[in-house]
Amino acid sequence: MPESDRLLIGYQQAVADVRARVMNYANAIWGGLPAFRDAQAERLIARLVPMVTAGQLQVANLTSSYIARAVSGGVPLPVDRDGVTRGRGVDPELLYRRPFEQVWADLSESAPLDAAVAAGATRLMHLVATDMQMAKVRQADASLQAAGVKAYRRVLNGPKNCALCVIASTQRYHVGDLSPIHPGCDCSVAPVKSDWNGDRVIDPDLLEDTHKQVRELTGADNRAAHDYQKLLLVRDHGEIGPVLTWRDQNFKAA
Repeated sequence: MPESDRLLIGYQQAVADVRARVMNYANAIWGGLPAFRDAQAERLIARLVPMVTAGQLQVANLTSSYIARAVSGGVPLPVDRDGVTRGRGVDPELLYRRPFEQVWADLSESAPLDAAVAAGATRLMHLVATDMQMAKVRQADASLQAAGVKAYRRVLNGPKNCALCVIASTQRYHVGDLSPIHPGCDCSVAPVKSDWNGDRVIDPDLLEDTHKQVRELTGADNRAAHDYQKLLLVRDHGEIGPVLTWRDQNFKAA
């Protein structure tokens, strides 16, 4: 296995471990709450926000180290704490109150308590996962720009990936264009070599397989890579930033 692949796999596993640890911690706190009132919201926020912040910083440092080693073995770019932990522009204490607001809203509409609590838990997991991913993406963008890299590719993580990410991973992207994410996304980015010839397609085999699967599902047979822009859009979410969506997906900007 090439050293670049070993480096990437090690980085992805380290980030996945941090993400899982923070999400498991959040889930344990939520599951241990005796009720879902203001007092419990304050308790969760006081315990969870420092853990999420620490996780974001750890992910950012792992990303900075990976990019430095992948590009030239140079010195990692120092992490901008506010840049990776305050990217939403929303106070974390307000952000992590939202799962409770989800519970209260559902209960106000006569949802069963168990269903409302489950919806709140799902909201909490999405918030934590997105915060971890935003830290990774923002640090990768900063580190790639600082290293003078011109292009990057989207790297799938693990054996299961959504169709959005699979399609997006077949292309190369300009550094400075923040890698779009979506709920649950755990993709990484990797620099494209300096001898890149300008071809937009990074993985022709995966692209061909994607063409085949799209043809089987839809009957369409669009051979040009840019035709996938007819399937996908990058939309701007006022809080998260660039978000990868299906073109016909109902989307809220914030």
